Amino acid sequence: MFDFSGKNVLITGASYGLGEQFAKDFALAGADLVITARSREKLEEVAEACKREGSKVVAVSGDVSIEDDVNQVIKKGIEELGHIDVLINNAGIADPRGVASERFDSKTFNNILAVDLAGAFYYARECGRHMLKRNSGSIVNICSILASGGNENVVIGYTAAKGGLLNLTYQLGVEWADRGVRVNAVSPGFIVTEMTRPFMEGMGIDRWIASRTPMRRIGEVKEVTNAVMFLASDLASYITGVDLLVDGGTNAGNGTFQIPPIHHEWNKDLPMVPSSYQPVQPRPDWYQALESGVPGVHYPIENTGEE
Repeated sequence: MFDFSGKNVLITGASYGLGEQFAKDFALAGADLVITARSREKLEEVAEACKREGSKVVAVSGDVSIEDDVNQVIKKGIEELGHIDVLINNAGIADPRGVASERFDSKTFNNILAVDLAGAFYYARECGRHMLKRNSGSIVNICSILASGGNENVVIGYTAAKGGLLNLTYQLGVEWADRGVRVNAVSPGFIVTEMTRPFMEGMGIDRWIASRTPMRRIGEVKEVTNAVMFLASDLASYITGVDLLVDGGTNAGNGTFQIPPIHHEWNKDLPMVPSSYQPVQPRPDWYQALESGVPGVHYPIENTGEE
């Protein structure tokens, strides 16, 4: 679908999950790669897999929250490949504890911001300088649907960091638009990878996600990769400062039913087209008040003779 022959792509957080898939798919599309992550051993495994697809791969371990590491990765990549055409700002961490915001500790909060926001800025700034000199480049920041509003997931550090990254995308997308460098974001919903699939399916998280997603299913990693590669490619040459949501319609709606909506019981002569989606909860007792519809709309109001 995509051709990145002759392009050099830098991917952060490339040792597992989405980053690993990005690296492999860009390699399949003909790109040469600069990949980085903190885990040297896993990074080398990804590098070897990409080399088998014919890509030249520069693998440099480093921490995105440390500026010296960032500079070293970019320097090494340019030395080996000559230039960088595309940056995929993917590295990120979260906090799985589910701690309420009023109890969230400062150390964890600052650590998430250092990786998810500051680290992404360091890479965008340093790669941006290089791209601006060449008047050519594309940056794709991996954001999140949690950047676009409040939610029930109690991950305040992650939500704050991704919200900042989204606005950073808008700012750089506008600021560098007339100098040949495009900056966009991809905001995935809940995406399953081969690494997370057993965990998510074993705990029933996949069914919970489906219950709040208009498409009624969990997302697949390839669906995120396609969006990232599109924005990185010349097919998106007139697109900058855009956040592309890959979320099965979640952010397009104001909520997705988990109990049967009462209006599905109205308009008996024009029934709803049946859905395969099964509600999470049965219809509650308090639905009975409007079970027949809106008075005066779905059935006549009784005339009691009183004004």
